[in-house]
Amino acid sequence: MQPILPLRRKTLRGALALLGLGAATLLAACAIAPTPTPAPRSAEIRVITSGAFTEAYKQLVPLFERESGHKVISSFGASMGNAPDAIPTRLARGEQFDVIILAGPALDGFIKEGKAVAGSRVDLVRSTIGFAVKGGAPKPDISTVPKLKQALLDAKSIAYSASASGTYFSTQLVQKLGIAEQVLPKSKRILSERVGTVVARGDAELGLQQVSELVPIPGIDYIGPLPDEVQQATFFSAGIVTGAKEPEAARALIKFFTSAKAAPVIAKTGLEPVGSK
Repeated sequence: MQPILPLRRKTLRGALALLGLGAATLLAACAIAPTPTPAPRSAEIRVITSGAFTEAYKQLVPLFERESGHKVISSFGASMGNAPDAIPTRLARGEQFDVIILAGPALDGFIKEGKAVAGSRVDLVRSTIGFAVKGGAPKPDISTVPKLKQALLDAKSIAYSASASGTYFSTQLVQKLGIAEQVLPKSKRILSERVGTVVARGDAELGLQQVSELVPIPGIDYIGPLPDEVQQATFFSAGIVTGAKEPEAARALIKFFTSAKAAPVIAKTGLEPVGSK
């Protein structure tokens, strides 16, 4: 009969050896296993956009939020002018944004003033100007310059925006046509409201604005664009605001707006996408 104590010692040594092997295996596995990558941080991006890009913007932002995990806080205002909600007014009173989207020349002005980051301008869309009447009203022919001129002379009242298209209408177009004295007295500059909404109410017989701002308005009929000879196409561009709290997320949003995925959405709203080319 073998002694019991030596057998127990052998068993104990074997168990300890197995435990040591298990611990070594566990340590080796931990050393090999990759460190988990932290989840991307979700940012809140504050954006203000002018009217021409608004309809496309409203359709694209939910797509970006789902794809990126970021949240976009949106504000809206005119590219130009001194209305309380206009982009220049809001920047002047110190409102904080990460991205501004507006007419390219206006953005260039903010860059020169140091309110937007130099080199951050990205052209998003090309926008043209058109006319509309109240839904069901007779549509004047504006297909040629002479016919446009006659339509403006015949209109009892005309509404135009306080932004890029309206500035062109009131300071260049009617002067080119030689009818400023007849047309401007019966024309009204619209602040903080869409021209199409004014026309739909019947407060103006004829309305002029960026095509993309007219097309989505209910209660109006879009007539068509200005003739090529007097058309003014405007690039609407995005830029990073100086002092932006979320510059990287802001750049990701702007990149999304210029992507091939965004282009068909933009085109449906009456704009020409330029960033995806």
